[in-house]
Amino acid sequence: MDSYALATRNTVEVVTDEELRSVLAQDRKRVYAGYEPSGEIHLGHLVTINKLIDLQNAGFEVVVLLADLHAYLNRKGTMDEVRELADYNRRCFEAVGLKDAEFVMGSDFQLSPEYQLDVLMLSQRITINRATRSMNEVGRQMENPTVSQMVYPIMQMVDIARLNVDVALGGIDQRKIHMLAREHLPSIGAKAPLCIHTPIINGLDGKKMASSSGNYISVADSEETIAKKMKKAFCPPETEENPVLQILKYHVFPRLGTVSIHRPDKFGGDVTFTSYDEMEAAYAAGNIHPADLKAAVSNGLIEALADARAFMNGE
Repeated sequence: MDSYALATRNTVEVVTDEELRSVLAQDRKRVYAGYEPSGEIHLGHLVTINKLIDLQNAGFEVVVLLADLHAYLNRKGTMDEVRELADYNRRCFEAVGLKDAEFVMGSDFQLSPEYQLDVLMLSQRITINRATRSMNEVGRQMENPTVSQMVYPIMQMVDIARLNVDVALGGIDQRKIHMLAREHLPSIGAKAPLCIHTPIINGLDGKKMASSSGNYISVADSEETIAKKMKKAFCPPETEENPVLQILKYHVFPRLGTVSIHRPDKFGGDVTFTSYDEMEAAYAAGNIHPADLKAAVSNGLIEALADARAFMNGE
């Protein structure tokens, strides 16, 4: 793939395409994504991690923000708890293939006077209503938000400026925060970032993926666990919002390139697909049984995560 194809594949939106082409032409270009430290790195996180790997292959320097202060402000745990998880998450990112990235702990630079002054200046420009709306899809317990959660999106904007990046990458749930950054960062002398957004994939039950629901696959899950979870996964005949097809598209094909279905001759025999679109079309036409699809995706995911699983389990 050329650099543009790598940068744009499996994305929902690029704001803007013209800016992306301009940034790709630069000799030096930087992209960042921020992650609140969590106990499990699962397939939901891996969508943006895969995109960071794509962008790295397209010539970008990659910065990963281990957002310990953001996690604290978003009521995810004490500072000691989230910092301990941040170190674990860094090892997870490297295990799934994100090598040679710059990892930055949020609290290492976000408590400086210069950073905090930027936060205060932007806080004068952004209304409570805009801040609340920007957090609705990413905040915890937003039916009763705290003041700390209103500071969160403003800090994320300052992160973009202080990390000196060209591109802000995140799931589409980050869009409102990124649009605030594009609108307001120039008012403090910082450039508006190019924004790349990836999809939010469903959990294995077809509902929103969440650690508390247990409807996810972790990068450290054993082969047996992956196979068991995939066998029980929701897999409707429709292609839209189908979690098994989403795993195939965003995790298996980008890492393996080809996927095979193994079945008896009386059911069509073995067949190998070299593109996601080809395999989706075959499933939509009824040429692949849901059980065969789940088995193929399970085997593919086990293979794709083999190195990560070995690393995380100390093998």
